[in-house]
Amino acid sequence: MTNPTPRPLSVLAVPAFKDNYLWLIHDGVHAAVVDPGDAAPVIAALAAHHLTLTAILLTHHHADHIGGVPDLLAHASASIPVYGPRAEAIATVTVPLDDGDLVDVPGLALALRVLSVPGHTLGHIAFLREQAAGHWLFCGDTLFAGGCGRLFEGTPAQMRASLARFLVLPSDTAVYCAHEYTLANLRFAAAAEPANDLIAERIAAETAKRARGVPTLPSTIGLEKATNPFLRDEQPGIVANLLALGKLDPHAPPGAAFAALRTWKNTF
Repeated sequence: MTNPTPRPLSVLAVPAFKDNYLWLIHDGVHAAVVDPGDAAPVIAALAAHHLTLTAILLTHHHADHIGGVPDLLAHASASIPVYGPRAEAIATVTVPLDDGDLVDVPGLALALRVLSVPGHTLGHIAFLREQAAGHWLFCGDTLFAGGCGRLFEGTPAQMRASLARFLVLPSDTAVYCAHEYTLANLRFAAAAEPANDLIAERIAAETAKRARGVPTLPSTIGLEKATNPFLRDEQPGIVANLLALGKLDPHAPPGAAFAALRTWKNTF
């Protein structure tokens, strides 16, 4: 019996819980999983696609991102590494990572650069693929399609600085965030920047996807730069709208619009 031949890398969305996506990066033979909050759907996907798990990648410590790790390790036929942020206490991590580290994922022709992106949690990291075959960003709960993560531990300034690291990425970078929050985020985006026609167009397109049961993800950096208010907080239309609604002090310092947007979104 011949060994299967690896194919070009692809990313499979594995739905979990109410609205999580667990990302399975694979070449038809081996696979790495990003943020496996639940083991069962990952194990089912591995079996359905005849894949062997060779690595686990974690962006932060929340249970819906790490809860499935022990069962996946128990299910694996061999010892596999668990990569995660050094700055967070995750017991299952065997390879702690810092900003700028490079991960050569075992079993795959895949190198990922680590970005420190505090805000949602203080030690949150993202994984960036920068290969000619495509730019991919696995950003956990930092950047969402049309939005950004809640500030459970960090400050608005930290989250804004973290998102700024994504703004400089190529526009075609695929954004693999961890939740199907897109339509709710875009409804807020439309309220934050009502004159942006691209948001209305995106709402229509993403609504059609959900009606077909198709994920709205991945997004792209270019699409987020055009429609995500948290990447557009300095746009005159957003600032003027916040001022008109009384959500921003006209004498507020630079960066205050971002904090105002995040506070507004918390209760939207």
